[in-house]
Amino acid sequence: MNGPLIVQSDRTVLLEVGHELATEARHALAVFAELERAPEHIHTYRITKLGLWNARAAGHTAEEMLATLTTYSKFPVPAVVATDITDTVNRYGRVTIDRDSDGLFLTAETPAILVEVTRSSKLEPLLGDPIGETGIRLHDWARGIVKQELLGLGWPAEDRAGFTEGQPLDVELVTNGWHMRGYQQHAIDLFSQSGAGVVVLPCGAGKTVVGIGSMVEAHASTLILVTNAVSARQWRDEILTRTTLTEDDIGEYSGERKEIKPVTIATYHILTARRKGEFTHLPLLNANDWGLIIYDEVHLLPAPVFKLTADLQARRRLGLTATLVREDGKEGDVFSLIGPKRFDAPWKDIEAQGFIAPARCVEVRVLLDSDERMEYAIAGERQRFRIAATSPSKQRIIKRLIDQHPDDQILVIAQYLDQIDEVREHFGLPTITGATPVDEREVLYAKFRTGEIRVLVVSKVANFSVDLPDASVAIQISGSFGSRQEEAQRLGRILRPKADGRTAVFYTVVARDTVEQDFAQNRQRFLTEQGYAYEIVDESVV
Repeated sequence: MNGPLIVQSDRTVLLEVGHELATEARHALAVFAELERAPEHIHTYRITKLGLWNARAAGHTAEEMLATLTTYSKFPVPAVVATDITDTVNRYGRVTIDRDSDGLFLTAETPAILVEVTRSSKLEPLLGDPIGETGIRLHDWARGIVKQELLGLGWPAEDRAGFTEGQPLDVELVTNGWHMRGYQQHAIDLFSQSGAGVVVLPCGAGKTVVGIGSMVEAHASTLILVTNAVSARQWRDEILTRTTLTEDDIGEYSGERKEIKPVTIATYHILTARRKGEFTHLPLLNANDWGLIIYDEVHLLPAPVFKLTADLQARRRLGLTATLVREDGKEGDVFSLIGPKRFDAPWKDIEAQGFIAPARCVEVRVLLDSDERMEYAIAGERQRFRIAATSPSKQRIIKRLIDQHPDDQILVIAQYLDQIDEVREHFGLPTITGATPVDEREVLYAKFRTGEIRVLVVSKVANFSVDLPDASVAIQISGSFGSRQEEAQRLGRILRPKADGRTAVFYTVVARDTVEQDFAQNRQRFLTEQGYAYEIVDESVV
């Protein structure tokens, strides 16, 4: 045994980054373990129950997971960890939800398990009459809530109750000049077999195509929930390009338009809009006999939509995302209400196949000027991050980095609107923020795609579902504290494969010796978890 891993009895796993098998071990470990810390030489992973259950739902066995640890471990795997992994994984599916002619029922593997879960004060009101020693009736309306509660009790249910077929939809793929990639078809097949779950793919790897393929497979009316109106129009354009559907078949339900058609694309914002405490547009969920609901960027699903989704368990549900990380800790709700992870392709594997661009990730640390340092020193804790993130010292780095990439399409990305205004005024660059009208955004995006605009400054509105295939450099000058999900989205903006095969570069500019540097370590976790080398350099070498 001389592998790169050290497995500890508290379920943490240490990875020696410099080991010749480190990359191979990282890919195998990421199937069921979550990266917690990623300094230069030793990365720390943690094995969690939800990670194990997601891996099991995706088809991985406890034996496969233990084989990964055994194969790459420097020392014997502690017996307590091996036992714990086996016991945890084997809990998945020992409680099932099925349907017969009388409705839904829950079945436990043993009478003892049934007694344990039915004694829960939260579950008891959701259940009906017993069926023998191991079964009990379940109210139809409680299907989602029961799955949430069972997960909390440590008995993740396998939902086999099936789904309504929905209104039939006459749709086929149109493959003019393109073909479904192997991993995309595999993801579609795995989802279609289950009818509910999440597909995890890198930005630029074709999540929208997986959604469209799943809709064609279902041949049923489809409700697609997206982050914003720009994303809605990109979905519409992709559907029109890749299927036999026409504009008459596709409706947009947003702040600007209220159309309900066989395929309807709605924004999360409109779905969660309230008037007098009530969800104004809730009838949309039942306005058509939907056979499939697609949740784009499911890691951003607003909390109120989870409650609405609990009532939609009879519909097929597909979640699409680049990362299952949620900063609000609601990964369990995604698992219970949308479905477990059905397919996950490591970013570096997709890169190796040539479907996303290779990328360098570089953190550039800048020194605050003396006046800024004093302002930072006397500021309260809440103000320190903003002072560091919006430091004018970063502008000199922006100029240098833009000059170093004269032939690249460059995105400058910032969190704060006043910082964006300062960059626009200082450099005379076009900008897009939440206040930019949708039509104007689309004009600027179009000019960027054609090369008429080479450098574009964007706020967080460009994090999601924006297709900018020629962007090859991103300069992130501020972000949302330590958000790993945001790092995934921003890196994804530059990962479309380039015609000349060039490597993308993702710069993060960070104020040295500040809380921003501390938060940057958390964002770094996502990049290293996906297998990217992460360089840290001083501004003097840029």
